[in-house]
Amino acid sequence: MTLWGGRFLEKSNQLFKKFNTSLLFDYILVKEDIIASIAWSKALMKSNILTKKEQEKIQTALFLLLSEIKNDKKDILMSGSEDIHSWVESRLIDQIGDLGKKLHTGRSRNDQITTDLKLWCKKKISLLLKNILALQKTFVLIAEHNYNVIMPGYTHLQRAQPITFAYWCLAYVEMLRRDVGRLEDAEKRLNTSPLGSGALAGTAWNIDREELAKSMGFASATRNGLDSVSDRDYVIELLSVASISMMHLSRFSEDLIFFNSGEANFIELSDNITSGSSLMPQKKNPDALELIRGKCGRVYGSLFSILTILKSLPLSYNKDMQEDKEGLFDTLQNWNICLCMAALILKNIKINRISCKKAAEKGYSNATEIADYLVKKGVTFREAHNIAGRLVLQAINEKKSLNNLNLSTFKLYSNLFEENIYENITLEACLTKRISKGGVAPEQVHQEIIKAKKRLHII
Repeated sequence: MTLWGGRFLEKSNQLFKKFNTSLLFDYILVKEDIIASIAWSKALMKSNILTKKEQEKIQTALFLLLSEIKNDKKDILMSGSEDIHSWVESRLIDQIGDLGKKLHTGRSRNDQITTDLKLWCKKKISLLLKNILALQKTFVLIAEHNYNVIMPGYTHLQRAQPITFAYWCLAYVEMLRRDVGRLEDAEKRLNTSPLGSGALAGTAWNIDREELAKSMGFASATRNGLDSVSDRDYVIELLSVASISMMHLSRFSEDLIFFNSGEANFIELSDNITSGSSLMPQKKNPDALELIRGKCGRVYGSLFSILTILKSLPLSYNKDMQEDKEGLFDTLQNWNICLCMAALILKNIKINRISCKKAAEKGYSNATEIADYLVKKGVTFREAHNIAGRLVLQAINEKKSLNNLNLSTFKLYSNLFEENIYENITLEACLTKRISKGGVAPEQVHQEIIKAKKRLHII
């Protein structure tokens, strides 16, 4: 069944029919279409288009349909309908006869589809927020359990300054916190109902669109029909938020892939999220992390696709907009899976404390402390920086760490060095000194963990 056809004399070409249909992917919106249809039937009753008895009969039939398709959608896909709206209406007519044909009064597929899609997005946002928060909690708990693990921090993939594994975890807590904020902001702008906008110019029937919007869980109704049926900003925004969050997950994955390498040996991934090689029996591959990293590019593709689709479309609805759904469905599904997988990876991680600390001791990551030591004695930072750099070169030539240089060697570069230089350049000293807000000092990290636990309601 199609929802059009009166002015056409010829049947649709079969290839066009197949090309034009959206049922293969928009069947996902069946529950939302039925929920919105029930709400619309109530609005029609209040406008005296349906009697109370007619509305109740339509509502009962739609609820029955909802229960029938709850666990099995095969009948939908095999129906040959043009889209999910056609399928719902045809099944309704099959159940209650000509009364079912009244339901579409004052409504267009143009306002119907974007209402369905917004309802679906609202449901997915709730799930995504739940799983982002779950991942944040996992990071916080891992940070708490590995509070004193010292490791190198990197810039340019070169050892830079010592940090702790807990501090590394809290960096991702902050990224995910911003993801939550963006997703909540996107939901606020999405939370308006287009239903009642008609094809583009509103409806001629006396429909209380504000009441209708609230009955479906929206904050309010949209303000302009022309914009309402052609607006896909919320799709772009969700794909944008997903892209940023997936970028964070990809960076997390890349960090752990490096930490897990034989060269770093900071962590060991659990057997249950790794795989082996078909040829090399010794291999233990970080496939889960690599897939998260790979799916990030797939999400970016969906964002660029919808931006390209919409960039030259005139107002209002155009069939191009049928291409808005597959990328969105795929993106939100994969984003959600990646969030769950990241939490699973973290929960089963083993941290090699000894390797982490040894790596932090190498690479002269305490050189900045030498410069700071001299600054406290009145040397300008630029000169102190130069002296510290020359001491690093001296240590490299002697194949020693800075801690193992003789005091006489330090004094070759400045008479201001005293015996206490050694206690100032230990890894622990490097950490403890950084007490500014957001710093790596253990007391700062401890306070941030407490705040994060309170914010995330971790008991």
